Amino acid sequence: MGVELAHHFNGEVQEMEDVNFSDSELVYHVRDALVSVQSGDSDSYHQLVGVMHHSQRLAPDEVALLVTSLKALSGAVSYIDNVHHDSLLNSIFGMSMWSYGPDVMDALLELIISLAASNGKYIDSCLDMLVGNFMPPMYFVDALKQPRGQKKKEQVLSRVHTALEDIATLVPMAALRLSSIVVHRMPTTFFKKSLEKDRLKYRTEIYVENMLRLESGSIREFVGSRMLMAVVDMLIELDVSESNKSILERVPFLLKFILQLPATLSQRSLGKNIVADLLDSMMVQVFEHLESCANNKRLSEVFETLLDSFMLTILNTYKSKFAQFVMFYACALDPENCGVKFAIMLVDRFVFGDNPLTRMSAVAYLASYLARAKFLSTAFVASMLKRLVDWCLEYCKTQDGDVNPKAHRVFYSGCQAIMYVLCFCMRSIVDVPWLKSQLLLMPIERILKHKLGPLKVCLPSIVEEFLKQAKAARLFTPSETFMFEDLLESDFSRDFGGLERLDMFFPFDPCLLKKSDRNFIRPNFVYWKHVRTSYGSDDEDSSDEDINEDFVTMNDENFMEEGMARSPDEQHLDLDEFDHAMNKMSITPKNGLNYRFGGDKMQMPSRIRPSTSPESL
Repeated sequence: MGVELAHHFNGEVQEMEDVNFSDSELVYHVRDALVSVQSGDSDSYHQLVGVMHHSQRLAPDEVALLVTSLKALSGAVSYIDNVHHDSLLNSIFGMSMWSYGPDVMDALLELIISLAASNGKYIDSCLDMLVGNFMPPMYFVDALKQPRGQKKKEQVLSRVHTALEDIATLVPMAALRLSSIVVHRMPTTFFKKSLEKDRLKYRTEIYVENMLRLESGSIREFVGSRMLMAVVDMLIELDVSESNKSILERVPFLLKFILQLPATLSQRSLGKNIVADLLDSMMVQVFEHLESCANNKRLSEVFETLLDSFMLTILNTYKSKFAQFVMFYACALDPENCGVKFAIMLVDRFVFGDNPLTRMSAVAYLASYLARAKFLSTAFVASMLKRLVDWCLEYCKTQDGDVNPKAHRVFYSGCQAIMYVLCFCMRSIVDVPWLKSQLLLMPIERILKHKLGPLKVCLPSIVEEFLKQAKAARLFTPSETFMFEDLLESDFSRDFGGLERLDMFFPFDPCLLKKSDRNFIRPNFVYWKHVRTSYGSDDEDSSDEDINEDFVTMNDENFMEEGMARSPDEQHLDLDEFDHAMNKMSITPKNGLNYRFGGDKMQMPSRIRPSTSPESL
């Protein structure tokens, strides 16, 4: 029916063109078609609606007809009524720019802008139509992987964003409405149809690209913060989703005795997980956006939004494993400002906060950040350490009781943070004479030997490593002997950590997302195997690659598709091989998995690695 009507309308337009009607006369013709509806004469109107339904494989004359009709409608927008012309409006707002060439796109956007400017009741519909064009139709996704598809993408998106900016200029309130519409239309992150997973993933990435484009565009003053926070929220949703379980939830239960897995093994656990892959790609998008902000001197502005987002969402999302690295990388791009500000915010939240869980989370973030951030100066780390020590000392002065993990959990989390940071940084501090003097003046021994018994409560793995380094650095000599062999946690640490297990929360443990880690995080990150301990020699270190190769020799093309992405029943792990890799990275000598199944007991001490990430337990 639409084709027949379009044919009749085409005939009318062609007839007018044959007698050289002007543009204004064409507008009058469309105007009459709109007005005649109210008098009961709808033929011309229906013919006009039929033209709007043309989209696929238009002939040159059909393209000309559609462009002419759209331009004529732009000149007659004041005659369009949402009651009498709802079918026309639905047709216009349902048009996909991805289906047309540049001429039709330009004419369509001219009409959309005119509609938005003519009547406030159309603003939401116009914005919704434009945001709907952020993503291509499903059938077009595969073409985007080709040069012609990328060219089409740029043709569409550049016009969409220009139109949004034009509408915001003409109707200032539209910018405020735009934020809500973009957030509302954000694609779902739950992929149900397996055959469409890759296409849905790509569409989601394009949508995020558009959100970040808005954040850096000319109307960022009105929409920028909301866009960035919404992207971070999407990262968190993906991060904690059921589809993105950590590696040790996928392997046999006995692996809970392992402290920290090699990066390659951990990445293998993600396998072909579409959610993890999307998360990795989105993280890369955000990292590249932050780099662009830094190059354009906007990072400080954007960082304030990231801080707000971190405090509102990430800080108390205890299952988050990756989203927090957005903050980490932003700090790496500007250590002297963003890097310092982030640490100060965390220590202030710990010292002055009210909610115990938030304070414990803040100090866990602080400890992990100070230990892992390669870009922070040793002097700054020592200054933050002093603030923790000062707070813990003041707490000790007000307490005269005995060990009570639940009552004093904030205190124990502070003590554990001090020891954790020193496990990583003690050698670098004592190598600088004036920093060593400051460290020796800190009343750490007094705090740790207090009746509250932090050495008995904090994670044995951290306590043991700390005491070993403290003894070698002559920080102090423990007066008690602590038996920690094969202990990853104690009953006390489990009690003070609570259900959230904040005793095991080290949020900046190595990032397991391949592209994010390799291209952005790794150059700025301190791995335990690179730490110079106070008792070790300088030539004892080995590289990440050495550790990874001890476990697996797969190439990059295959390791994501093997083994660890399968269920425990499908795992085929060589226990001796696994022990060999793990013993190079664990804190205490471990009687390996082979021993637990009846093999020989280990005799040699293992390589030290103090990190005890909750997602690695």
